[in-house]
Amino acid sequence: MNHWIAPSILSADFSRLGEEIRNVLAAGADIIHFDVMDNHYVPNLTIGPLVLESLRKAGIECIMDVHLMVKPVDRLIGDFIDAGADIISVHPESTKHLHRTLGLIRQGGKQPGIVFNPATPLEALREVTGLVDLVLIMSVNPGFGGQSFIESSLRKLAGARAILDEAESDARLEIDGGIKATNIAAAARAGADTFVAGSAIFNTQDYATTIAEMREQLKLVDRDGSV
Repeated sequence: MNHWIAPSILSADFSRLGEEIRNVLAAGADIIHFDVMDNHYVPNLTIGPLVLESLRKAGIECIMDVHLMVKPVDRLIGDFIDAGADIISVHPESTKHLHRTLGLIRQGGKQPGIVFNPATPLEALREVTGLVDLVLIMSVNPGFGGQSFIESSLRKLAGARAILDEAESDARLEIDGGIKATNIAAAARAGADTFVAGSAIFNTQDYATTIAEMREQLKLVDRDGSV
């Protein structure tokens, strides 16, 4: 399986954000996870499209996986399209018309994604499997970095994987929250192929060593399906 490791810049040093992103990419990261919070949908305030635009102008060309934790969400989609997002994921609760919102992302030439909080049921996924390129399962409640992994998220991952497989969807299945080397294999066994990790990477001294440890765990899953 083609696994992606996606460091979340929520845990990066914002005083040297461009350098942090370059360093983590050089250390082996596949994509960058870009967390957007509005102090409205979630109880925190982070960054907006101008930060992403500045990173693009600075020459950072990796895949930018933008997770919009904002409500209402439609107003900001165009701004992030223009700023250089590649994947834009939204929560069903953040829009009154999910099909329309996902369509706005697709019409802008970007990949739409849908996000499920720990207590949000997966029913909406069955209605939009043909409209999304990424499904994100939150393994913490959104709004803050550094939280502990919610074990029941593994069941939700497996449920999402079953829905995608039944629909013969090629959408990636991402997990975000409390992911580290000690639990990344369990998430992979449950069906995830994309792994967001913030403090587990950025709070370490050697990004390359940390990412290599995660990949070693994923290799075990690829080899025999268990650890």
